[in-house]
Amino acid sequence: MSSSSTNTNTAHATAAQVASLNAQFKGNVDSYELPWVEKYRPEVLKDIVGNEETVERLQLIANKGNMPHMIISGSPGIGKTTSVLCLAHELLGSAFKEGVLELNASDDRGIDVVRNKIKTFAQKKVTLPPGRHKIVILDEADSMTAGAQQALRRTMEIYSNSTRFALACNQSSKIIEPIQSRCAMLRYTKLTDKQVLHRLREICDAENVKYSAEGLEALIFTAEGDMRQAINNLQSTWSGFGYVSDENVFKVCDQPHPVVVNSIIASCLQAHSTNALQGIHMLWKQGYSAVDIITTLFRVVKFYEGMPEYLKLDYIKEIGMTHMKILEGVTSLVQLGGLISRLCKMSMNAKSFEV
Repeated sequence: MSSSSTNTNTAHATAAQVASLNAQFKGNVDSYELPWVEKYRPEVLKDIVGNEETVERLQLIANKGNMPHMIISGSPGIGKTTSVLCLAHELLGSAFKEGVLELNASDDRGIDVVRNKIKTFAQKKVTLPPGRHKIVILDEADSMTAGAQQALRRTMEIYSNSTRFALACNQSSKIIEPIQSRCAMLRYTKLTDKQVLHRLREICDAENVKYSAEGLEALIFTAEGDMRQAINNLQSTWSGFGYVSDENVFKVCDQPHPVVVNSIIASCLQAHSTNALQGIHMLWKQGYSAVDIITTLFRVVKFYEGMPEYLKLDYIKEIGMTHMKILEGVTSLVQLGGLISRLCKMSMNAKSFEV
């Protein structure tokens, strides 16, 4: 047999193997061309989930057309940037591309950018709908240097007739006072579990994702009110396993399983220190860091049913103190063992410790 025919057979075999692997893949390849966070990002204000009162204020601004300088503050992944983009779309319509400058944390935003890029944009003449202004969106504005913020203050004053500024940040206290006094302050709160669940179900139906109720609960638990993280975790779980169950979600998110942590807390409540320590050792051997374990412990205790309120507060206090020590650098297994011992001691009779 000639070498050319051998090569042809090898190529056919390789192609067949690739086709076989593609056939085994459970998800739909076409749907992963665009991250679902972007694919399902709201484009109009009425589609934004949560923070209804604040979104209503933005809708009033969109209807009247006179947008003030504004600061939107809140946790990551709750719709701050999306809200500003939706507002800009409704205000400017087809002139959005020419009339909006968006800068985020990945861009260099030192004093030179404010003096050059932002100032140049503010001076630029753009044809906009009547009574509308150009919009500068500064995402994660709390990471701007103090010098850049001082330069921005002057730019906001000079060009307020033609340009309006929208600043999105996690902590409004990191924005200098002179800028805060020039802006309307809008505060966003974390989304409720019900709101996140509703959105996840909409995406699952649109993408024909197979899921269990426990899987969606796990997504909500890991996201902690962060819609972006919930949707990213949903897409990662679906593309990796083809089914959204609680086990698969925790494999993707790589967090200690709440059921295991729940059993550790139950053992502490019954003062079974050996069982509780075995659970901690098992999580440690699985490769979870002390921060992962202590964070999940806190979240499970916070929603633990059947625990007296005074005891829950004492548990949270002890977990908080240990968390602080871990963040200071003491990330050993002994630290977690000490915490478990103290939690067990709370459930034991105090007289047993009297000498």
